[in-house]
Amino acid sequence: MSGRDGYDTFRIPAVVAVREPGAGRAVLVAFAEGRRLGKADHGDVDVVHRRSYDGGCTWSELRPVADAGQDTLGNPVPVAVGDDGRLVLLTTRNGGAATESAIMTGQVAPQNGRRAFVQSSADAGATWSAPREITEQVKRPDWRWYATGPGHGVELTAGPHAGRLVVGANHSVAPADGSTDTGAEPRHYAGHCLLSDDGGETWRIGYVDPAGDGTHHVNETAVAQLPDGTVYFNARDQKGSAPGNRVHAWSRDGGATLAEPFDAVTSITAPPVQGSLLQPAGAAARAPLLMAAPADPGDRASMTVRASADGGATWSAGHRLSDAKAAYSDLVQLDGEHVGILYETGRATAYETIRFTPLPLTALTAP
Repeated sequence: MSGRDGYDTFRIPAVVAVREPGAGRAVLVAFAEGRRLGKADHGDVDVVHRRSYDGGCTWSELRPVADAGQDTLGNPVPVAVGDDGRLVLLTTRNGGAATESAIMTGQVAPQNGRRAFVQSSADAGATWSAPREITEQVKRPDWRWYATGPGHGVELTAGPHAGRLVVGANHSVAPADGSTDTGAEPRHYAGHCLLSDDGGETWRIGYVDPAGDGTHHVNETAVAQLPDGTVYFNARDQKGSAPGNRVHAWSRDGGATLAEPFDAVTSITAPPVQGSLLQPAGAAARAPLLMAAPADPGDRASMTVRASADGGATWSAGHRLSDAKAAYSDLVQLDGEHVGILYETGRATAYETIRFTPLPLTALTAP
């Protein structure tokens, strides 16, 4: 809940399930930004986490994962690697006084602009390595804004790229020479993904969605691998032309390229907001692809989990958790019959608390 443990607000949830080394116990590891001084996206922001051994019924005390002093460190993207409790975590950092608008308009020096980092845990999140900068690997020199995720990334398990880690990300570009734009216009947003073929040690850029076409403004991209090995991306359309504010695309080469450019999701309506994806696996491999986001087109409210039986092409009306305020989320598989959702919610605003709710897969039927 916000206002605790020295933080004004907790935001930007992410969650993964891993097995504890040795004992083999299932562990949920939940991440968030701890915003010390207020609700703003910039300022003194740390990455914090809690763990659960009982499927999210109880949680450990809050612990820091990474603290960048007075800087902003956030957008946590965890990836579970293998089945031995290893986790990789990507984050993004900028100077605490640097706003998104100032970065997009080129007013921030590179050392205070958006920079990407990676760290890892070999013991299901009990301890962590120090963050290591990978900006030169994953951010082109002409990109201004930059953000990992948010939400979890995936390790591919099927097809020729099995073992590859795939993380959704987004960026902005500078206006073209001679343009009267400042760079803060939504059309300068674009999406891309990050790939690692060595377990998170090194990273590179996968597909890059072009900015500036004036149609879809790809932002905050979630990723899932479908049972046939196809990688599916679903993203926020930031003031673009998608009628429901969501766009999607598929990759058949492990995220290196897109089969077709991002296009509007016609069967989902949401406000401009992050959304999360999950393709259940293992005992639940026949379950539909799931997507969570608020369902109220005019407000961040009514968190809803939708299902797709055709790999994201069409979506159900979904299972609505409540009509309360709600914003960012992440989905996680608990077992062969249940998933869980970690999401921002509250009565007066969507940012009062981050709640975890388990859901039976039978409640999330596809059309």
